[in-house]
Amino acid sequence: MDLILLRHGKAENGNPEGDFARGLVEKGRAQARAAGAMLKAANRLPHLVLTSPVLRARQTADLFCEAAGIPGPIIQSWLACGMSASQAMSELYAFKDFESVMVVGHEPDFSQLIEWLLGCGNGGVEMRKGTFACLQIQPPSQRGYLKWLIPPGLVE
Repeated sequence: MDLILLRHGKAENGNPEGDFARGLVEKGRAQARAAGAMLKAANRLPHLVLTSPVLRARQTADLFCEAAGIPGPIIQSWLACGMSASQAMSELYAFKDFESVMVVGHEPDFSQLIEWLLGCGNGGVEMRKGTFACLQIQPPSQRGYLKWLIPPGLVE
């Protein structure tokens, strides 16, 4: 399966209701729409989009799907901040029959997942806001390889 990781777009710095209530700012909305348009133009759209329940990730996933012209995302609680790489692979096993799955979530979760799948240790990967990457994986295997990584500056 192709696993596409999309880190949520730029969000507001704080929210009186807490971290989970921080929404996207205009730049973050533009990042999400640009990512959807780019993958659509490249004919690399995911067959399924899963998202963290955190507001900024849900907004990113919704805008991505809208721009890409695909069905909306499915909220998955395991994608909330603090996901472990082994948990992600266990959860992704339920979606093993899909050719391509996108997950929308957070840092440092995504960097740690990429490093874990590539076996490259800590600190070698940084997923800035709006970055998306694609890895080839075969759940429940604990290894994969990086197919591509696109930083936000290439799609804004």
